[in-house]
Amino acid sequence: MLPTELSSGDVIADRRADYAKMLAESGEPASAAELMEQALELTPGWAAGWFTLATYREKAGNTEGAIEALTKVLALDAGDVFGARLKLSVLGAADLPDQPPSRYVERLFDDYADRFETSLVEKLDYSVPQKLAALVADTAGIPGHFRLAVDLGCGTGLFGPEIRARVDRLEGFDLSKGMLAKAAEKGIYDHLGQADLSLPPPQSGVFDGGLAPARADLITAADVLMYLGNLQSVMTIVGELAVSGAVFAFSVEDAGEEEGYLLRDSLRFAHSEAYVRTILAARGFVVLSLARSIIRMDAGKPVQGILFVTQKSA
Repeated sequence: MLPTELSSGDVIADRRADYAKMLAESGEPASAAELMEQALELTPGWAAGWFTLATYREKAGNTEGAIEALTKVLALDAGDVFGARLKLSVLGAADLPDQPPSRYVERLFDDYADRFETSLVEKLDYSVPQKLAALVADTAGIPGHFRLAVDLGCGTGLFGPEIRARVDRLEGFDLSKGMLAKAAEKGIYDHLGQADLSLPPPQSGVFDGGLAPARADLITAADVLMYLGNLQSVMTIVGELAVSGAVFAFSVEDAGEEEGYLLRDSLRFAHSEAYVRTILAARGFVVLSLARSIIRMDAGKPVQGILFVTQKSA
């Protein structure tokens, strides 16, 4: 389990959960589920334990049992820090949500921060920062240098080095404090702040501390929008940030022929090109260049993405 989920508060329940984990890792999810059920008899209020049980039941082919366990998670944790509602949607037991729970995304990346770059770059062949920066550089009709860039969902700061030489001031925002701490270690950003892109601009954090609207002539979101379903909220923030003629460069996972957006088994959202273009047009942004590319590997399979470079109309 993740660090935030280590203990149920009961020694015997924890021991059974540890044995269950070993069984699951050995390829015996049904036996693991039985042991987790025993652990939860001792600690029925352990939300993380119910989520783990759902995982084992799903791997064992018991979808109905997984749904039952996930429903229990939501009853115990209304804030949904484990993303149970997302998983219920994937299993066909809940409607497609507009956004993932903010607490889930924050916890996910706080727990992931220390190993994020090693896992993403070295193991999953992640390449969005380099590819997106190259697309910006190769797009005709936009400035070669920017006064102020805002890197939304900056994470550990992988995109910052790709654009730093082309900007006078670089700001980075992320929901995860753990990721922001890693970004700060790089010494690349002039300002780092916590922000929730699913909230209206005044509550998002992007304008806290007297940071002005209409201040950015470059806005980026590399590998961020897949953690948002409906893109209306983030586009509202981008619209508030952008000066006339500002460039907005970003990536999405490609939904292919599907309309709108969809939630994948990875619990990340994919967006169609048509949907993205509609959202952009509604905020006065025009697409200058677009590239389809493999953006990472996931479970040994390539993930297809779309990179966009857009500009706010004068």
